[in-house]
Amino acid sequence: MSSHSPSQRYLSTRGGSYDLSFETVVLKGLAPDGGLFIPEEIPSLPSDWKSKWSSYSFQDLAFEIFSLYISPEEIPARDLKEIVRKSYSTFRDENITPLVTLDEKKNLHLLELFHGPTFAFKDVALQFLGNLFEYFLVRRNEGRKGVKQREHLTVIGATSGDTGSAAIYGLRGKKDVSVFIMHPKGKVSPVQEAQMTTVLDANVHNLAVEGTFDDCQDIVKALFADPEINKTHKLAAVNSINWARILAQITYYFHAYFSLVRQTGDSNPAIRFVVPTGNFGDILAGYFATRMGLPADKLVIATNENDILHRFWKTGHYEKQPVHGREAEGGFEDDGVKAHEAGVKETLAPAMDILVSSNFERLLWFLAYQTSSSEETNHRRMQAGEQVKNWLAELKSSGGFGVKADILEAAKTNFLSERVSDKQTIDAIKEMYQTPLAESSSVVKTRQATAGTHISGHYILDPHTAIGIAASLRSISSKPEVQHISLATAHPAKFSNAVELALKDEDGFAFDAVLPEEFRGLDKLERRVVGCGKEWEEVREIVIKEVEIELGLSD
Repeated sequence: MSSHSPSQRYLSTRGGSYDLSFETVVLKGLAPDGGLFIPEEIPSLPSDWKSKWSSYSFQDLAFEIFSLYISPEEIPARDLKEIVRKSYSTFRDENITPLVTLDEKKNLHLLELFHGPTFAFKDVALQFLGNLFEYFLVRRNEGRKGVKQREHLTVIGATSGDTGSAAIYGLRGKKDVSVFIMHPKGKVSPVQEAQMTTVLDANVHNLAVEGTFDDCQDIVKALFADPEINKTHKLAAVNSINWARILAQITYYFHAYFSLVRQTGDSNPAIRFVVPTGNFGDILAGYFATRMGLPADKLVIATNENDILHRFWKTGHYEKQPVHGREAEGGFEDDGVKAHEAGVKETLAPAMDILVSSNFERLLWFLAYQTSSSEETNHRRMQAGEQVKNWLAELKSSGGFGVKADILEAAKTNFLSERVSDKQTIDAIKEMYQTPLAESSSVVKTRQATAGTHISGHYILDPHTAIGIAASLRSISSKPEVQHISLATAHPAKFSNAVELALKDEDGFAFDAVLPEEFRGLDKLERRVVGCGKEWEEVREIVIKEVEIELGLSD
């Protein structure tokens, strides 16, 4: 791969794999050593990027950014442009991820990421990933006939709500691909469950797991590590452990930056991006964007009460249970939410009810590399991989690990964190509804006649987005001169219970007004779902059996 630049070659965070192509890391998903794939180097932006890209569409930006990480020898420019076009042709807004101003005086903006087919931010990445899978398989299977000759991909995923439906809508009906999505039974919203289980395409399989999202995530990792199924099935990852997911999300940080420049007329704005996050993938894309050269004052991590990330930034300890986390816990009311033995709390923001953030491993590698005392590049990479492997082993054996002061300081260079309780989430939904939008606001101008996030000048937040807004308002109190762009991760109609709880007594509120046409009647459609326990061996047997039936290899 001599023609590939360092940012187009990939390695594992745990040191066991190097010099891999983009196609390999997309189709593998997870490294054989259990690590996650990252580029050997984060590329720098071209010197004229601000002037050259300033008028680009979302699709144009995506092509430019993807080209820095994908060699044209792997995907020629013409093909990459077509994949990008196809991926974002399914979005309802021509800007793909529009930026709306919520409060001009407070410099508060919202980046709406929910205009894709499943009304969630994950569509931005999973429409792209689905088309990548198809592109690579069509190329590999050219001239091959018959089921046994053709290469078949078995995509395995876990969801706390939105990944599942976004993955299913990205992969439904695609040739030579089976998709298996596990969700924790009874712990996703009714709309999310209906979106997944009412897709009846033969290649789509839903598994309702008796357990938590972390159990589902553990099953995914166990299957990828299992030699038995890997001998007979080509597994691929659809969760944000798949590098293509992170890559796709980098685009909307650049798009938000240029949208803000156009809307404010400020050619060099100071910006903080505020990201509600559970699995750390969404904000990790922002880290890559800033390391590439996108100017940002800070990236603000907004967690719910599953606050392992917040506790890390306060204490330097990454722990399932808050042994060292008292500093991070203080000052918040106990909301009386249920707690599992594993430590995961059920909150009003279920897509963030995650104990262990898979993508945090990628940041840990860069922090270890950045603080290494070694001067030789390959040795630093090996050291970083070994350090990450040791931390993750300690997390598995002891439930947590601590990092040295220089690692924590390096982490604080780019990031801040905030923890938001259920009560504060409800308060944020109420406060934003009670703050009228300016008549000049783009959301008021363009959505008067459509069901969406807006009723007569009042903006309605879903609970995950509300966590970002609550964190934004805290950040604004300390940095009022900085523009704050908070990421809106889902349409409020996906989380009707939380929204109704917050707004049921507000004048003029009617949930029906924000219900998209696509959601009406979902609860009456036929469903297909298989129930199972949380033992990964049971899931393995289900996957093997269902693929055989789907391919006509079994009765």
